[in-house]
Order: sequence, then structure tokens, then C-alpha cells
Amino acid sequence: MKTFEKFGTAIPQILLPKNVDLKTWSVIACDQYTQDLEYWENAKKTAGDKPSSLNLIFPEVYLDKADEASKDQRIKNIQSKMDEYLKGDVFDAPVDECIYLERKTAYGRTRKGLVMCVDLDSYEWKPGSKALIRATEATVPERIPPRMKIRSGAKLELPHIMLLANDPDDILVGGAGKLAKKGCPVYDGELMQNSGSITGWAVKGAEAENLLENALASLAEAGTDSDGTTFLFAVGDGNHSLATAKAVWEENKDVLPADSPVRYALVEIVNIYDQGLTFEPIHRVLFGLDGEKLLLTAAEKLGGSVKALDGAEVLAREVGDKNAGGARYGFVFTKGGKTFFRLLETPVKDLAISALQPLIDGFMAENGALKTQIDYIHGTDETVELGMSEGNTGILLPPVAKDCFFATINGRGPLPRKSFSMGEASEKRFYVEARRLF
Repeated sequence: MKTFEKFGTAIPQILLPKNVDLKTWSVIACDQYTQDLEYWENAKKTAGDKPSSLNLIFPEVYLDKADEASKDQRIKNIQSKMDEYLKGDVFDAPVDECIYLERKTAYGRTRKGLVMCVDLDSYEWKPGSKALIRATEATVPERIPPRMKIRSGAKLELPHIMLLANDPDDILVGGAGKLAKKGCPVYDGELMQNSGSITGWAVKGAEAENLLENALASLAEAGTDSDGTTFLFAVGDGNHSLATAKAVWEENKDVLPADSPVRYALVEIVNIYDQGLTFEPIHRVLFGLDGEKLLLTAAEKLGGSVKALDGAEVLAREVGDKNAGGARYGFVFTKGGKTFFRLLETPVKDLAISALQPLIDGFMAENGALKTQIDYIHGTDETVELGMSEGNTGILLPPVAKDCFFATINGRGPLPRKSFSMGEASEKRFYVEARRLF
């Protein structure tokens, strides 16, 4: 394995399915549609008896619905299927290469990515970390042990982790793509359940290695702080999967060689400025709490001012104003049968949620609120509609600013959970590539 040790990355040995229809082989990340059993049952029907990555993963829709014995049996079945696929005629021979990919989604967007390995010794999810690779959202330690059972001893790894690169000139992913597209695709096909299509090209050889090393060096230099620490990649999706991979490596590193495949994790790197990568804010709704009191508390603590507006449409427009000098928040609350629309203008320069969520947490604690008295909503319309019910408060967050994303993580550490979403559910990563693990 060719490693770029200084930059915590490596060129993996990629396993690609041989003569397989991507529509049946490739399934969406296991942590999607966790409340939609029908989606996964349809995936099962689509795959049928054909080789499929569905047989090599544990969709999380089943993780919380099964007892321990059923989970253990499912994990045994997954690992058995890994053995079967490796011994059978499912995969081509492994190749030392990265994969440049272009993913066309059902929404007409094209996202570009680069599949390679990252060194788990260069990644840390804990708050305050100054590692090369850092979490963007808070990690829940209790979610790691159940996932360790799946990865521990597994013969294969299939990635749904997506890392973000702070690359305004697109020298890493874009540069790899220009080189890779001189050759023919190594895979190309439609994805199941109307999720678009995907095409991949090999990134390999001496020229590719030089390009990758030079690009990584430039990004590392740009991401180095005055204290000498470097922030190279931020975890966009799959943080708990990457945290699990690290935990499995930590558990085994004393008995495995330093260059063991277990030390690494396969990921897709995406340029945060990729036009096909959308960042959507996740709004908040509070139930049974005094919305006006929360608004005034937020205005005081964030040094902001409150403006009354006439309705939801103008409120959403004002919150989304990209030319505003600081973070703006929209409050919709209903008291005594009357709905109020209020804009909170603040001087906050960091990502809006990083300043607001700790304040909400404190307000809820002071008022003895339960965890069930807050929900996280993706759509503006739904948030407003909920805020218009008596006793509720809907809080609209502005679009996620890509240009201050890395600076906020670097300065504040991981964001609160449910801070942002990278695109719609069907746009998440689909499994194609695999790699030998244990």
C-alpha cells in the first residue's frame, strides 16, 4: 500500500465487482432510511439472488429492531457472505488505485468524489482535537460498540464515509478527475430506486501518485494554523462509522502489524465547494416552551436585535439572506391563538447553529424540559407549520456557509448533532468499492 504518511492518507487495494449490474450490486449507506423499512425491503427485492453489497452491510433500520441473538446471527451471515464473495467469482483482482467518481443524483446535481484510504491514527472525533482529520458533529459514544461487532473480524470493508476537503481551487478531487478521465471508466451504471447514476475511473500509477501528493501538500499547508496543527479533512457523513473503525483499530493495534489494513478506512473525499454538494440546515422545533422568552434570551446572549415580520415567506427570505452581516434566525411561535414571526439578527460570524444550540440546551435545562420537547426538521415549510401550532416554537436556521465551515470547526470543535445535512437522503453515498480488511 502506497502511503502518504504525512497527510494521513494512502492508496488502497480496491476490489470492484466483476460483471455485475450496479443497480443490484450498489445500495445506499446503511444509516439512511432508518425509519423506512419499506425502502430496505424494496432494496431486497431489487437485489434478489444476485450478488449485492446489501448482503455485506447491516442496514440500521434493522439494528434497533432486533434482539441481540438476531443481530449476532445477522452479523455472522454478513461475514459468511463476505467469505463466499471473496472465494467466488464476484470480485475482480485487487488493484492499487484510488477511484475518481461522478455521481448524478435524481435532483439533477453531479457530485464528484475521490475514494482513497485514511490513516485512523490521523483521525480523532473527541472535542478539542487538533488531528489532521476531525469530526464535524458531536459523536455519541454509545453508538460505537454495536457497530464494532459488525466491523470486528470482517473480511471486507465497504465505505459510506464522506470527508470534506477545504479546496477552493479543486486541486485534489478535480485534479484527480482530469487525470483519471484520460482513461475509460472502471464502472458505470444506474442506481436502484431512482437514485441517479454513478461512474468511476481509476486513479493509479506514478503520475497519479505525484498529483495526489502535491495536492495533499498544498491543502495541508493552507490548513496549517499558527500553532503548527493542520486541519486537512472534516467528516461530512459517516462519522460514527469512522469512529467505529478507529475503535476497532485501537482494540487490535497491539496484535496487528503497523501497516495492517485495519489501521486504515476507505472513504470518499469531496470538495466542500463542489457545486453538486448541497448543505441544508436542519431546523429546530420546541414543544411546550415559551418561544418569546427563548427569543429574548437568545437576543441578549448573542448580542442581537429582534424584528417583527408579517409572515412566513418574508421570514424565510430574510433568514436566507446571504448578504447579511451576521447569522440570522427565524422564530415562529404561537401564543393565545396568535402566531408571531420574528427575525433575530446577530453579529455571529461562525456557523449559525454552533452559537444557537448551546443556548437552546441551556434554556431547556433551566426550564426542566425533556429531550422529547425538541425535534429536528429538514424542511422550512414543515418547521413553520409546526411553529404555528399553539405552544410550539419553530426556529429557522440560515443556509450553511461553506466558506466558514472549516474555520468554525477549527475554532469551536465539532458542531452540535443534527447541524446540517449533505443533500437529500437518496443523494447519500452508495456502496460500490470494497477493500480487504481482516
